[in-house]
Amino acid sequence: MRTARFTLDPAFTVGTVDPRLFGSFVEHLGRCVYTGVFEPGHPTADADGIRGDVLDLVRELGVTAVRYPGGNFVSGYRWEDSVGPAEERPRRLDLAWRSTETNRFGLSEYISFLRKIGPRAEPMMALNLGTRGVAEALQLQEYANHPGGTALSDLRVQHGDKDPFGIRLWCLGNEMDGPWQTGHKTAAEYGRIAAETARAMRQIDPGVQLVACGSSGRSMPTFAEWEATVLQETYDLVDHISLHAYYEPLDGDVDSFLASAVDMETFIEDVVATCDHVGARLKSRKKINLSFDEWNVWYMSRTQEQVSALDWPEAPRLLEDNYSVMDAVVLGSLLIALLRHADRVTVACLAQLVNVIAPIMTEPGGPAWRQTTFFPFAQASKYGRGQVLDVRVDSPTYDTEKYGEADLLHATAVRGADGTVTVFAVNRSRTEPLPLDVALNGLGPTSVVGHSVLADADPDARNTLAEPGRVVPHTAEGTTLDGGRLTAVLEPLSWNVIRLA
Repeated sequence: MRTARFTLDPAFTVGTVDPRLFGSFVEHLGRCVYTGVFEPGHPTADADGIRGDVLDLVRELGVTAVRYPGGNFVSGYRWEDSVGPAEERPRRLDLAWRSTETNRFGLSEYISFLRKIGPRAEPMMALNLGTRGVAEALQLQEYANHPGGTALSDLRVQHGDKDPFGIRLWCLGNEMDGPWQTGHKTAAEYGRIAAETARAMRQIDPGVQLVACGSSGRSMPTFAEWEATVLQETYDLVDHISLHAYYEPLDGDVDSFLASAVDMETFIEDVVATCDHVGARLKSRKKINLSFDEWNVWYMSRTQEQVSALDWPEAPRLLEDNYSVMDAVVLGSLLIALLRHADRVTVACLAQLVNVIAPIMTEPGGPAWRQTTFFPFAQASKYGRGQVLDVRVDSPTYDTEKYGEADLLHATAVRGADGTVTVFAVNRSRTEPLPLDVALNGLGPTSVVGHSVLADADPDARNTLAEPGRVVPHTAEGTTLDGGRLTAVLEPLSWNVIRLA
């Protein structure tokens, strides 16, 4: 096979990676919270009911901003239900997922969970602009963030949280363009309530960082028109606009599935163009950044049947996709797409964190384990910090039904503050190894620190409760850096992390 090539040069960069690019998502959906993050009585649970084994894996995963409490769930969320003594909190019907919400895990527990992860874990709170509005958003902001001396801030203190929660990053609703959303609105209707909410929240705290709802997907019939209308109302009031995208192999079209990142990159570039068009029309120098706050591989075609069969259970097993090696390679490619646009994508949340289309799985009363998708995310979070270098690949290509001709190589590179360089690369070929040749111009590394590979002779191999360690990364042999030239061979259908120093 022809060699894939690219050149790295410190003079050509994309931008600096925002730590929030490695965010995740905890929604009151299925078992993400209950028997996932939170399981009082579990052998590893602490006094607050947080599973210690899950905490250890979350820290290893390296997540930063954690979006909460939804998702579709948030459009029926009453924040008052989630505070105060847990035994006094009301049970509610959750229309989004036809489940019963106990509210035993609420706002205080969420903040406590983040603090236990560590200082890099930041709250990203979603507001209900579906069935509620400006007043409720302001009440939640005052309860969560005001130091004290008012009715709502004093109520937080009374509930046992003396210190404010310090929530800086807020989502102004969720997927309000979607007819499935409780309180679905037109772009004009949503743009107005988002602007009113943003304006009022900034009266309390001018430094809040706000995310307006963009389209729920690039395939939405209102895509781009929705963003333009919403931003016309909110451009000077918000910092980000959201994007959501999920991918699965439909009708057996694996070749297109492997090229999912082609669609993700186009989606990002289209939203950037729309944002900048609105900014030009408003004669504004401000740039709106992107919050890709839901993304993953999700076998969504199975979901509707699961949900419609429910009869209001507590924490049902929903959306518990078991990921293969192929799924992990696609997820790694999606991470590469985000890094390649780090100049404008400054927040991103892998949906979700535990059990629900998640990199971490648990069994009630039993163990927690890493899915195949755990490894690309953990490696990208650990080594993908610094300046993203501009990568223009010269690669063999293949044909896809959905995206046309696609490169077999998908790659990016990040230069750390210490001068190290990490190359992230995916070989999309299912059958052939891909030779790689990278020229390093004006960069300091002189040796290969390591070349980690996630691949398997069986692309359908998975980690399960019975075999939690079936799939793990392994070390590639023969990768060299000599005279400023990196050479490697990428295994078929593989995710690769090549570290240089």
